[in-house]
Amino acid sequence: MNQQDGFKIILVTGVTGYVGGRLVPRLLETGYRIRILIRGSANRLDGRPWKDQVEIAIGDVLIPESLPPAMEGVDAAYYLIHSMGGHDEFSERDIQAATNFAASAADAGVKNIIYLGGLGDPESNLSEHLRSRQQTGDALRQFDVPVTEFRAGMVVGSGSLSFEMMRNLTERLPVMIAPRWVYTRTQPIAIRDVLNYLVAALQTPASQGKTVEIGAPDVLTYADMMLTYARIRGLRRLIIRVPVLTPRLSSYWVHWITPVSAGVVTPLVEGLRNELVVQDDSAGTLFPDIEPIDFETALHRALLRIEEGDIETLWSDALASSKGDMKPVHLAQEQGMLIEHRERRVDAPQAAVFQAFSGLGGERGWPPYNWLWQIRGAIDRLFGGVGMRRGRRDPDKLRQGEALDFWRVEMVEPDHLIRLRAEMKLPGEGWLQYEANSIEDGHTELVQTAYFAPKGLSGLLYWYAVYPFHVAIFSRMIDAVAQRAIDISLEGQAAGKQAKNDLSLEASGGED
Repeated sequence: MNQQDGFKIILVTGVTGYVGGRLVPRLLETGYRIRILIRGSANRLDGRPWKDQVEIAIGDVLIPESLPPAMEGVDAAYYLIHSMGGHDEFSERDIQAATNFAASAADAGVKNIIYLGGLGDPESNLSEHLRSRQQTGDALRQFDVPVTEFRAGMVVGSGSLSFEMMRNLTERLPVMIAPRWVYTRTQPIAIRDVLNYLVAALQTPASQGKTVEIGAPDVLTYADMMLTYARIRGLRRLIIRVPVLTPRLSSYWVHWITPVSAGVVTPLVEGLRNELVVQDDSAGTLFPDIEPIDFETALHRALLRIEEGDIETLWSDALASSKGDMKPVHLAQEQGMLIEHRERRVDAPQAAVFQAFSGLGGERGWPPYNWLWQIRGAIDRLFGGVGMRRGRRDPDKLRQGEALDFWRVEMVEPDHLIRLRAEMKLPGEGWLQYEANSIEDGHTELVQTAYFAPKGLSGLLYWYAVYPFHVAIFSRMIDAVAQRAIDISLEGQAAGKQAKNDLSLEASGGED
């Protein structure tokens, strides 16, 4: 790869998150040599089109000794890591992680750290989450590495957390009982402009050591944004202001209406009481070539991406959106692991069988008893879980690490296997795995396995209580997947015959 403006290697963290996953291809387009810092395994990047164009370093910002190899030879580093929670434990972890990262960067001679934090007047009564975002910036500045800290409010883009929350509220509620925070002023910014600033910082030495507030030209309330969204979508919406809905009560309301679970939405909603407005216009001086687009233009572009199914990253891609410390495991029939295993011989090729089970979830649901899965999702939401509303990023393709309804895609082996880790509330840990194994005469062995590792007596009681339902659901589910695979195979054969006929007609000069 080419080096640009003296930079040897650019280190990027948080690449499984919303912003980091979009930043990497932008940096590659400009010719930088990119190294990725990722926890666990490089397999978490499977499905990213840029995986083979970057260097991959395995490390964890909470494990200082894992960082030096990733820092070696790095000139500039992006720090795009933060917890999705807002209480003291999350804040302390964020500060410790940033301290470890900055100390290692200083030891390695890194010349610049670029960090994306949150807007908000530090002299005001900031929420715990917003305060933590700014304290993370302070932690990065403890050492001798200059830090460029961008502070942004709501990021408008297909798949961003704040945008998806606003979008789902507006789509689903004709009449909204709105608490006071809906009328808090904010200055949103399009994801494309956030990325422009992040990339430009590498070529703007004057931004080093500066805190730069960024936002779109317009200052709006959340009510303004929801009504603008409704107008663009042709929806009639009424907002009724009430004085009694506290941020915590609001978070439970948002939890039920949107795909965002209570654990993630609570710190976000608590932060909405703070005005997130740019007070310092130094961004215009430091980056005169960047002119942020207005909210309505950003909204049109985000909706176009959604309509076209062209969503690069989702807020739920980040492990921090659910069980951030859970690492993939190797499943085996060990003592204590409860297993429900089924096999079917399918008259379809391996690729068709893989397509059938990798297309489960989202709008297609979980046949044939999707309504039972929806009830399970509603129960999960009732107890504060993620529920079924997260859907899927793409109707046909899965990539490791992304969310799929109330599962996390833990492993994808193309045309062979997918493994899903359950993220619903459970007294233990659960997985659902599908395999497609080619056998003779064009047939395929379809294997469906449910694993459950119970936690204590409650886990065992849970397993045996739901086992009769599992027998009914999973026995019919594997049959539905098998039938879907046969349908896919037949559709492919029909399309092939039609294409062959079309070629024959073309070769013969067409019809008279």
